[in-house]
Amino acid sequence: QVQLVESGGGLVQAGESLRLSCTASGLTFSGYDMGWFRQAPGKEREFVATISWRGDSAYFADSVKGRFTISRDNAKNTLYLKMNSLKPDDTAVYFCALASSYAFPRSAPGAYRYWGQGTQVTVSS
Repeated sequence: QVQLVESGGGLVQAGESLRLSCTASGLTFSGYDMGWFRQAPGKEREFVATISWRGDSAYFADSVKGRFTISRDNAKNTLYLKMNSLKPDDTAVYFCALASSYAFPRSAPGAYRYWGQGTQVTVSS
């Protein structure tokens, strides 16, 4: 069965960095586009970033562009999100997700078939 497990969340101060990881099992990870989403209390889940299956194309939400990078290591079945210059507004539960092959746009939660359980990121001011 497909499993996505996030790790790397925590409590940091504004301006600091974190790197999230998402390890996949139960499927051929290298064959799928992947994404990161986040959800703050009382808000809808929002798109953060997506990366193509080969890792050669990425797209970011305007709110994180220039501060976050997304990458993947297909040999390790792992997706990453490096978050720099964190702000209190980045506080949320972060989820990784595996895209359905023919569902678009990749910025929409509905384009993703499998989801991890989430990891909490808290940024203090």
